[in-house]
Amino acid sequence: MRDCLLSGTPAAIVRVGQALGSTPREEGAAMLVTANAVQGTVGGGRLEWHGIEAARALIAGGEREARLAVPLGPRIGQCCGGHVTLHLRAVTEAALAEEEEQEARERASLPVALLFGAGHTGRAVAEALSPLPIRLRVVDSRPEALEGLPPGVERLGLAIPEAAVASAPPRSAFLVMTHDHPLDFLLAAAALRRGDASYVGMIGSATKRETFRRALAETGEEALVAGLTLPVGGSGLRDKRPAVIAALTAAEVAVCLLSNQQESLPDRLAGADPGCHSDGVRRTG
Repeated sequence: MRDCLLSGTPAAIVRVGQALGSTPREEGAAMLVTANAVQGTVGGGRLEWHGIEAARALIAGGEREARLAVPLGPRIGQCCGGHVTLHLRAVTEAALAEEEEQEARERASLPVALLFGAGHTGRAVAEALSPLPIRLRVVDSRPEALEGLPPGVERLGLAIPEAAVASAPPRSAFLVMTHDHPLDFLLAAAALRRGDASYVGMIGSATKRETFRRALAETGEEALVAGLTLPVGGSGLRDKRPAVIAALTAAEVAVCLLSNQQESLPDRLAGADPGCHSDGVRRTG
């Protein structure tokens, strides 16, 4: 919207104002339409085509607002069966200001994920998580490692990274993948001791998990290891490429943060993939 205003390109926002029954997108979903481009989506198919057509008519006619009621059924060739009302609004300075305020409110309410370590795999995980409705904070003791992360990612260069664990909001997710195993153990233990994390995951192997379990046992905290997902992205697919690990890990974190439930991760994924976490270890979210 800001770019359109700066360039003088007429544009309109198309937003799902009401979604009744079975619909392809939820209320609030939006797309930006210009005479020759579209960004975002309100669900695709004929519904979206009608929205784009109406938005371009609004732009061409110099109108400010319009509404479009679309029953989803055989008449438009989209068989969801619900009913969608699209709100159309021309892009203006006032509209942009309202959108920015709304975006700030929504961002403040997003669940938080803290990613410790901005190495090759950490950066790949940040790329995978950054488009999701999650507020991502990447923590590293090396400020230079935080350069070049995706837009919107919060960067924390901390000499004592465990301070970010203590200050995280309740039900945050913690992803531990630093360049130092003792630091990994320190951070994971701190996250597990909180008792309110939605997810605690660590990159590594079965050997690393056992080493961590023994370290916890020495302090009488062995039970904490049951709350750890290690290795992260443990779908049973043996692939060590950062992008693959990142995709699988992002799916785990999204399930835990966005479901707003307390069941264990294996319980939540069991129905989708019987092969997930087949090592028999119960790793809770």
